[in-house]
Amino acid sequence: MNEIPATMIAIDPAAPGGPEVLVPVERAVPRPGAGEVLIRVAAAGVNRPDVVQRLGAYPPPPGAPSIPGLELSGTVVALGAGADEALLGQRVCALVAGGGYAQYAVADAGLCLPVPEVVTLVEAAAIPETLFTVWTNLFERAFAVEGDTVLVHGGTSGIGTMAIALANIFGLEIIVTVGSDEKVAAAKKLGADHAINYRREDFVERVGEITGGKGVAAVLDMVGGDYVPRNMKCLADDGRHVSIAIQAGPVATIPIFEIMRRRLTLTGSTLRPRSVGFKALVAEELRRTVWPYVEGGRLRPVIDRTYPLADAAEAHRRMEAGDHVGKIVLTMDA
Repeated sequence: MNEIPATMIAIDPAAPGGPEVLVPVERAVPRPGAGEVLIRVAAAGVNRPDVVQRLGAYPPPPGAPSIPGLELSGTVVALGAGADEALLGQRVCALVAGGGYAQYAVADAGLCLPVPEVVTLVEAAAIPETLFTVWTNLFERAFAVEGDTVLVHGGTSGIGTMAIALANIFGLEIIVTVGSDEKVAAAKKLGADHAINYRREDFVERVGEITGGKGVAAVLDMVGGDYVPRNMKCLADDGRHVSIAIQAGPVATIPIFEIMRRRLTLTGSTLRPRSVGFKALVAEELRRTVWPYVEGGRLRPVIDRTYPLADAAEAHRRMEAGDHVGKIVLTMDA
């Protein structure tokens, strides 16, 4: 831990509340445990779960830091016991269960991915959370394969823009929903095959028109509530519905016989509480199957706006306003 300060600046609210609780404070620099690395953070992605945590509705899992932030990029400056010595001094991005909104953070070595020269550290910080989420849910749980048509809600969110990018790479036809005509244009510019303004059009009807009545192979849903039965109407026979968030509420009324008659699959997942072992397996799969596209410059996250760490409150206000297209990122200026 030579040349590493004892303290750092972080965002670590003392109590739940509005964006105003996100103020810089001084905290001890964490020390890496066995199999972990200490990263001098360059940037950290801002995600919807950070907002929910700030509100007090999504507490960190046991053992995770209270500092928010689920993804980050930076340079490895210290190793815990057993961590690969080759990581020391390397630029990496990492998925973490918390701690990203700080100048230093600890990550499991198995959840670190190398940052190639073609990718900036700001871009790298915006990759892990959405990449792990879309890959595990759209490609693994929903079994989307080349030639499938899929429906993804929140098409200009971090999740949505990553889904569009991966769909373009892996041969999916992707339909997204968005909340304005401007976002329709943005989603199409990013590569969405079809974009539906859900405020002006019934997305169930439009999906039927787009697919010629056949429906989609899979739905990736972050809305929940009354969207679930509507999403089911969008599914083709043997279709898969994957829930990853419940912004409209945790309760849905579904027609059980339709699931039986059409052999539908309803599933879902949350990434943060999964074991490090599971996440490390996903990281290794991403390293093999997706990371070559990152290294080749073909897969890049969409960056909406960056804010210095001290302006984390403004970053959360922008996310809550819903005007962003792509990822919001905090940068460590000190």
